[in-house]
Amino acid sequence: MFYTIPTERPNTPLLDTINAPSDLRRLSLNELDQLVDDLRHFLLYSVGQTGGHLGAGLGVIELTVALHYCFDTPDDHLVWDVGHQTYPHKILTGRREQMATLRTKEGIAPFPSRDESPYDTFGVGHSSTSISAALGMALAKKARGTTSKTVAVIGDGAMTAGMAFEALNHAGSVDADMLVILNDNAMSISENVGGLASYFARILSSRFYLNVRQGGKKILSHLPSAQNFARKTEEHMKGMVVPGTLFDELGLNYIGPIDGHDLKALITALTNIKDQKGPQFLHLVTQKGKGFEPAEASPIGTHSMSKIETNPIGRNDKRPSYANIFGQWICDKAATDTNLMAITPAMREGSDLVAFSERFADRYFDVAIAEQHAVTLAAGLACQGMKPVVAIYSTFLQRAYDQLIHDIAIQNLDVLFAIDRAGLLEDGPTHSGVFDYGFLRCIPNVVVMAPSDESELKAMLEFGYEHPGPACVRYPRGEITGAGTEAPVQIELGRGEVRRSGQEIAILAFGSMLQTGLEVAEPLGATVVDMRFVKPLDEALITQLAREHGFIVTLEENAVQGGAGSAVNEHLAKAGYRGLLLNLGIPDEFIQPEKPSQMIKASGLDAASVLHSINAHQTAFGN
Repeated sequence: MFYTIPTERPNTPLLDTINAPSDLRRLSLNELDQLVDDLRHFLLYSVGQTGGHLGAGLGVIELTVALHYCFDTPDDHLVWDVGHQTYPHKILTGRREQMATLRTKEGIAPFPSRDESPYDTFGVGHSSTSISAALGMALAKKARGTTSKTVAVIGDGAMTAGMAFEALNHAGSVDADMLVILNDNAMSISENVGGLASYFARILSSRFYLNVRQGGKKILSHLPSAQNFARKTEEHMKGMVVPGTLFDELGLNYIGPIDGHDLKALITALTNIKDQKGPQFLHLVTQKGKGFEPAEASPIGTHSMSKIETNPIGRNDKRPSYANIFGQWICDKAATDTNLMAITPAMREGSDLVAFSERFADRYFDVAIAEQHAVTLAAGLACQGMKPVVAIYSTFLQRAYDQLIHDIAIQNLDVLFAIDRAGLLEDGPTHSGVFDYGFLRCIPNVVVMAPSDESELKAMLEFGYEHPGPACVRYPRGEITGAGTEAPVQIELGRGEVRRSGQEIAILAFGSMLQTGLEVAEPLGATVVDMRFVKPLDEALITQLAREHGFIVTLEENAVQGGAGSAVNEHLAKAGYRGLLLNLGIPDEFIQPEKPSQMIKASGLDAASVLHSINAHQTAFGN
C-alpha cells in the first residue's frame, strides 16, 4: 500500500526491462507480482509529475498485466473503453519513458490513440464505445478468416449507457468470437459469498466446463425440448450465485465475478476462455485507486489530479469556477421554486451539484452515463409542468443531439441546459467542447448564451430558466474570467452590450473571449462588444457597427467553421456589408492536449496572436 506520491523516480528494476508485452510474456508468474508493484509505483510517480487520471489506472494494473501476458498483443486486439484507465497499458507497450510528456505538445495522448501506437487499436475518450468497436473488429476477422483475438474492456459506469447494451445484444445474435471484460469497481464481494462466487467463477471458466457446455449444446441441438431444459437448468444454477442470467439471455457466456486484483486467478480465467468460440463475458470486481490509500479512500476526488507541485489532489482555486457559480445558483433557485428538477449524466461533482443532491435529493436525478436518456427525461418532466435543468458537459451533449432536436426543440419544451466545459480542455479533442455554437445555433427554438464573467453567468442562468422554451448557457471550465459587476446584469433576449467604444475596428467577442478582445482593443483603439447571445444574434447592433466601422472581427473559443462568427457573416451578407471581416476561432483541426493556455495560443486566440492576425488582415486587404 502506498500513502504518498513519490517526487523522485522510483526504483523499478523489473519494469525497466519491459519495453514491449513480448518482454512481459517471458516472465514467470512469481515475477509478475513484482512487476505489478513496480508498475503501480511508477504510475503514481508519473501522474504526479504530469497530472492526469489516476484512480482508474491504479484499479486495472493487475488486469492490464494479465491481458498482455495472456494475449498476443498487438496481433490480438485490446479495446479500452473511455481510456482513463490506459496509463498502465501505455507504460507496458513501449511508452514508459514518454509518460513524462503526457498533456504536453507533441507528447503522448491522455487516451488511446491509433496514431500513437499499434497497441492502441481504437481511439476513445467518450464512454461505452468499446463493445461496438470490438464487435466490428471481430466480425471483420471472421470475414477474413483470421484468428487473432478481440477483447473489449468496459467499466460498470460505461455499462449504464444504452450503446453498450445495443452492442451486447448484437454480439449475441451474430455469435462473434470476442471477449467482453466488465471492470466493476463499484461493487464489492462480501466475505460470506466471496468464496462461493470465486469458486463458481473458476468452475464456469474451466476448460472442462466450457468443453462440456459446447459439446452438450451440439448433442442437444437435435432435441429441442432437452436443449431448452438444459439451458433453463444452467440459468437457474448461475442465477443462484452470480448476476449472469441477463448476459446469458443476450447470448454471451457469463463468467464471474472474480477478484480483479488476484493476478493468478485472472491469468487462469483468461487462459481458459481466450480460445472459446462465441461471445464471452468476464465480470471482474476491482477497487478504483487500488494500492494508493488516498485514492482508495476517495475514488471520486482522485479520479484525476493536477501536478503534485501545484495541487496534489483535486482543485484548490483561489477564485470560484464557473461550475461553482452554477452550483450556488441552482441551490438558491431550487429553494424558491419547487418545480426545479436537476438532471446530470454522471457529472455530479464536475457540474458542482453535490450540494443540490444533498439538499434536494427528491429533485435530483443522476441518470449515469446516459446522455440521451437525460435529455428525453427532461422533456418528459417539462411536459408535466416541471422546470428541468440539465447540467452536462459540452462534449457529452454531442451524444444527445437527436434528443435535443427531436424531443426538446421541435416541441419547444421549457428546459435549461447548463453546458459546462465549453472550449479547449487539456484532455484534448475527445473532451474539448468546441462545436456547440455550431450545432446549437442551427436548431429552431433554441436560445444560446455565452457569459463572459460571474455576473453574466448568474444573470443568464436566471434568464434561461425563466425563458419559455429551450435555453442553453454555455461556459468554460475553471476560474471565472472578468471582474463582473456588483449591480445585477440585465439580460434581454438577443441583446449584446458595447464594452468599449472605438473607431474603425469592431471586435465582437463571444463568452470567454471578451477579456482577450478588451486587451487587444487597447492598442488598436477598437470597439469591443460583449455579444452575450449566439442565438438570437443582436442583429440591430451588428448592423449599427457595420455602418460605423470598416473592419469587423469576431472572437470565439469554438470551431470557427459554422460557429458564432459564421452567424455574424450570414447577417452581414444579408445587410450588404462591404468592409473587412475576420473570423477568429478554433481552426479546422483537432487541437492536441496540453495546458489550456497553450492550446489557446496554438489556436491563435491569445491576445498577441489575435492582434497579429488583425494587423496582418488589415495590411493585406485594407485600403
